[in-house]
Amino acid sequence: MPICIPNQLPAREILERENIFIMNEIRASHQDIRPLRIAILNLMPTKIVTETQLLRLLSNTPLQLEITLLQTATHVSKNTSSEHLNTFYRDYDEVKNEKFDGLIVTGAPVENLDFEEVDYWEELCGIMDWARTNVHCSLYICWGAQAALYHKYGIPKYPLDKKMFGVFEHDVLHPSHELVRGFDEVFWAPHSRHSQVKEEDIHTCKKLEILVKSKEAGVFLIASKSRRSFFITGHIEYDYNTLALEYERDVCRGLSIEVPKYYFPNDDPKNRPVNTWRGHAHLMFANWLNYFVYQETPYDINKILPSE
Repeated sequence: MPICIPNQLPAREILERENIFIMNEIRASHQDIRPLRIAILNLMPTKIVTETQLLRLLSNTPLQLEITLLQTATHVSKNTSSEHLNTFYRDYDEVKNEKFDGLIVTGAPVENLDFEEVDYWEELCGIMDWARTNVHCSLYICWGAQAALYHKYGIPKYPLDKKMFGVFEHDVLHPSHELVRGFDEVFWAPHSRHSQVKEEDIHTCKKLEILVKSKEAGVFLIASKSRRSFFITGHIEYDYNTLALEYERDVCRGLSIEVPKYYFPNDDPKNRPVNTWRGHAHLMFANWLNYFVYQETPYDINKILPSE
């Protein structure tokens, strides 16, 4: 089934080449069903790349989605053209009176800053507070997950001695939970971050439970017991070459960076990396949309109840 996005969005051409069903806006307007309204707050600098990654995963379900791309008004993106942002993105003030079935908040390259030092922190907190009453279920990724855990539950982040960088093995702790339904007991997923949340801090919060963790990379997937918020500490949405591009970027900048672990065949950056997490990425997003958005959100979107 289709995902409905603006006709001129750059992701459209890429996804259509991959035979992903993209419905045009005119056809969608004549469908006699209510599409799920999903907002994506894109905090990543490479916004078009992130849009494409997330839309690819969201499209792999039998549900019709209506996507709204959001940006912060208090931060000017240096890596995406103003034309693209003005055409396809909306600010919080433009949607604050609207309701959404789901919200995704991406990561951001600001991990070395204290939360309060981030120039859009106050605005982000306002959006997370707004989501409590205007969004049925939220999904937070990497730094977005750390920010939400801190703002909503007071859980701090801790700097790492070196970057957690690579594709790591993970163990499913609660295989009966719908978000990981169909997962292998052990699976691989990418991480790219300079900070972490600690397992012991999560356990002290009775509103949260850890669904997945890695012996090497730590906590990976956290769920609120209310079923209204989920937190991914890694980047399961990444393409096969995203870590390679990050590595090449840092090498060109002269930064001290290790080769991402368990990623390049034979740990040789000259070898093409293999995507070992794509299937679980699609399954996670499909489970989120099906079990926690589609099956639980009210048909009348204005009847969404406040969450924790």
